[in-house]
Amino acid sequence: MEMNQKIINARVTFRNSPIHILEKFTIKDIENAYQQFKKHSELDECVIIQTCNRIELFAKSKSDNMDKIKKTWASITGLDEETFNENIEFVENQEAIHHLLKLTSGLDSMVLGEEQILGQIKNSITSAREVKASGQHLNTLFDKAIRMGTRIRNSSGIGKGGISVGSMAVKLAEENIDELKTKKILLIGTGEVSTLVAKSLQRRGYEFNVTSRTIGRSETFCETMGGKPIKFEEVLSGFNRYDIIFVATTAPYFLVTQERITDAMKNKNNGMMILDLSNPRTVDEKVATIGGVKLMNLDQIAEMVEKNMNARLNKVKNVENIIREEVSVLEASMKRLDAEPLVTDVFKSIEDLREKELQKALQMLGEKDEKKIKIIEELTKAVVESIVSTPMNNIRKASEQGQPGVLELASKLFDYKKQNQAD
Repeated sequence: MEMNQKIINARVTFRNSPIHILEKFTIKDIENAYQQFKKHSELDECVIIQTCNRIELFAKSKSDNMDKIKKTWASITGLDEETFNENIEFVENQEAIHHLLKLTSGLDSMVLGEEQILGQIKNSITSAREVKASGQHLNTLFDKAIRMGTRIRNSSGIGKGGISVGSMAVKLAEENIDELKTKKILLIGTGEVSTLVAKSLQRRGYEFNVTSRTIGRSETFCETMGGKPIKFEEVLSGFNRYDIIFVATTAPYFLVTQERITDAMKNKNNGMMILDLSNPRTVDEKVATIGGVKLMNLDQIAEMVEKNMNARLNKVKNVENIIREEVSVLEASMKRLDAEPLVTDVFKSIEDLREKELQKALQMLGEKDEKKIKIIEELTKAVVESIVSTPMNNIRKASEQGQPGVLELASKLFDYKKQNQAD
């Protein structure tokens, strides 16, 4: 099935790439990027969506532009193309539409059903519209996808009571420690799970320190996620300064050792809670035997999240089914648009003919009676309408069902020339 218009989606998201890699793909000057993509990647329309978990490009084009998009994106961000091949995903048409619906209904978010993304998508299409980066195809696609997504969210309740490993860990800290606001909190790591912990801490108004193997990484993380960056070396020798430690790194060794925590507890008059969210673990189990230390690991936390999730998985299946049905509806609307330039053009040229012939006839009749003129005018409109509307609707339908041949033929029949399109 050939569509003469392609809807393309190119994306780099947290699903394949850790936050510090995502950062590199960020497009700083979006307006300039729109110009670059349209010019160098030969895209007719485009919309860019950027959040701290994803950078995505939706586009409409007539040709296959995967390599051009990579090149343009690489030149905008100063990245080498190798980095692209490892991190970028490309889908088109049905799959692109499916992905956009997953986004608007909250199925593709780090935290299932979260609300934020919907607002971000609305802002993206609004600003793309303002600078005329998007046009009829993407405006229609996004408007419909936003409406559908909102409806799906409301009817499925997918956003209710969503809990991630990160927010569950913060919740456990709150349950186990009094006066959490007055305590010192440390977050080790800047990956996906750390992002969830940081979001959760920030939402609840807690201050926290962040450390990772390089200070630069901690700094970029804190710019987007809040928190205060701390040097790794300072942390290793200063565990005694903290009351709650969230550990979420991918270190291949025990970062938090029995020895370090035993030392830390010597100079500490209150307890310490350590939540190990790393996989594999980076906190030595033996730490749990030290007096005054409470240790919880990923399995225990994940189990609690699991209980919460099971209740929601049925909802996900529900939403998946709704999305599958809606994709074909949306796809049909997009294909119908392919026929619009032709239909509009035919209606316009027929309307011009009607006007001309009507004026000629009225002149010959020398008719001055407004009432009669109106009747004659209505007659000409009715005749034209009754002849033209059936073929036009059939052309739209054929377009919708993916039969470009009919469109081609109609263009010949109605002598429609593509260059009329001042797109």
